[in-house]
Amino acid sequence: MARARVAVLISGRGSNMAALLYASHAPDCPYEIVLVASNVPDAPGLALARAEGVPVFARAHQGLKRAEFDAIIDAELERAEVQYVALAGYMRLLSEGFVASWAGRCLNIHPSLLPLHKGLDVHEAVLAAGETATGCTVHLVTPALDDGPILGQARVAVIAGDTPETLADRVHYAEHQLYPRVLAELVSGTTGVDAQLARVRALALALPEAGERLSHGAPGFFVQGGKFFAYFSHDHHGNGVTGLLVKASGVEEQAQLIENDPELYYRPAYFGPSGWIGIRLDRGAVDWDHIGDWLARSWRASAPKRLAAMLDF
Repeated sequence: MARARVAVLISGRGSNMAALLYASHAPDCPYEIVLVASNVPDAPGLALARAEGVPVFARAHQGLKRAEFDAIIDAELERAEVQYVALAGYMRLLSEGFVASWAGRCLNIHPSLLPLHKGLDVHEAVLAAGETATGCTVHLVTPALDDGPILGQARVAVIAGDTPETLADRVHYAEHQLYPRVLAELVSGTTGVDAQLARVRALALALPEAGERLSHGAPGFFVQGGKFFAYFSHDHHGNGVTGLLVKASGVEEQAQLIENDPELYYRPAYFGPSGWIGIRLDRGAVDWDHIGDWLARSWRASAPKRLAAMLDF
């Protein structure tokens, strides 16, 4: 089986990049590092990547607007046929366009137990609060800072006499254990229902003016000023199915989809008569590009005309 192609973005020494890279050398690792890129041309992590035979790209961001610089990075990712992006000490806020393009496929690691202590100076904040435990979090990237769906966390005890430096050292150990495991789980699709919901959520909420609320006992995604365009369904009324419900053009297309691929598509209860289609997420590897396309299509069908054109320019 081909391994997932991962790029790592760094700005400094790249210790988490190194952890991901060395973990990828294991025979059963489901990903490979195909590019290390940086906004700092002399970042120490680039030298390590070169020494290990990994292609690198570096370009200073000064003088470029955020979206312009992200477009340069995105072009390199496309050139390297990257499928997933791992941020590892990448000290740049990403543009909304970049985040939307990589929704569900871009992850980051943060040195706290999110949602606690977002941003910088985390360890100082932990000690100032008198907390007895901290840790690290791997999450999917969304436009909000350190606010994406959580994929995994590791807990680290705070020891009497800790300084920000000593605490940071131990949290780094935990990061180096957590990040490769979560990345491997993400690319191999073995993260379970919570992670699948997180990926659906990231893709859905990356669409313009999309929101989420519980509806019909399931997480539902709607467009402001419009209607619901998707639902995440897990074992709804004991049917044992995990799937995504989106709008087809009608019952005719719904029936054709199910006839052509009954292992993937199904007619959901309650929503089926209205032309909604269920897409199974519990049949092995998920084609997340396909899911993203369906979400965008269903969003268009539900959004007011003033918004629908935003995905067509």
